[in-house]
Amino acid sequence: MFVAMLILVVASGAVLCAQSAINGRLGSTVGVLESAWLTFTLGALVTFVISFFAEGHHALTLFTAPRWQITGAFFGVIYMLVIVFAMPRVGTAAATVAVISGQLLMSLLIDNFGWLGNTVIELGTRRYAAMALLALALALIYQSNAASARKSKRMQGDPARVLSVIE
Repeated sequence: MFVAMLILVVASGAVLCAQSAINGRLGSTVGVLESAWLTFTLGALVTFVISFFAEGHHALTLFTAPRWQITGAFFGVIYMLVIVFAMPRVGTAAATVAVISGQLLMSLLIDNFGWLGNTVIELGTRRYAAMALLALALALIYQSNAASARKSKRMQGDPARVLSVIE
């Protein structure tokens, strides 16, 4: 069951990446706020329909949940606005690795200190190594993006160069 759940989470991460890329393009087309609004409106509608049929009794407990637990919704808005704005500017890979880096860093802090009622899982050598490797991945992708941008800039305005690369 544990492995199946991890596979499901990895697949969910792939969908999140695709959603971010699509929303980034939508944000470039219609605007950042409009893209976020559409995403949250459709998401709320779909979630409402699913919860109505699958777990209708939980809707009432929303009003009794501790207020700090509701802050996750606001964090979702911040994430959506930032990713829709950043994705077309930094690229899908760089934005995704940056998001994962932020998630890993915060998850390590939450685990280490037991924040938000979670079980304490202390930082160890392997966890530090994982963060270092992810930071290295972000640096390499950033450098790759910068090199690609320089190459693209050199190619602009010279049709012969563009054709030589295509051939």
